[in-house]
Amino acid sequence: MEVYLIRHTTPIFEPGLIYGRKELLLHADFESELAAVRSELDTDFEITYSSPAFRCTELARALSPTFSTDFRLQELDFGEWEGKTWDTVDQPALQAWMDDYVNVCTPGGESMMQMYARVNEFWSELRQSPYGKVAVVTHAGVIRLILSIVNEIALTSIFDIKVGYGEVIRVRISK
Repeated sequence: MEVYLIRHTTPIFEPGLIYGRKELLLHADFESELAAVRSELDTDFEITYSSPAFRCTELARALSPTFSTDFRLQELDFGEWEGKTWDTVDQPALQAWMDDYVNVCTPGGESMMQMYARVNEFWSELRQSPYGKVAVVTHAGVIRLILSIVNEIALTSIFDIKVGYGEVIRVRISK
């Protein structure tokens, strides 16, 4: 099976904004970024999955008019911090989360371990599916987690995995 992990294109946001699940519009360069994504896709997909976030569904729709959304492909839920900036949230709570983001939940949100559980469930189901070529349009966090599963990378090191806007990463998996 070939799985194409595709990060959404550039959204519009202010620097420092915490926007895990916050809905954002796409940058005016969407069409050129879409063309760049398409240039990296040498195949038609049997199925395309997308995070339900607008920034993902717009790209998924442009790649395949018949895509399916899956809530497990959502970015980290930052809870009460969504829409705030890093410098405006409670700093001791931020430090506690940064010291152990794998296990500590953001206020009203989720931990990386909780996110990992849902992404791993999606990935396990996908691996059992009959498809040969699959597109997954999602977020950097989800892609990092999938790559951590595939490459056996500790969750404490996932931010070492860099994933750019509109980046396409192809993963081959054996059943």
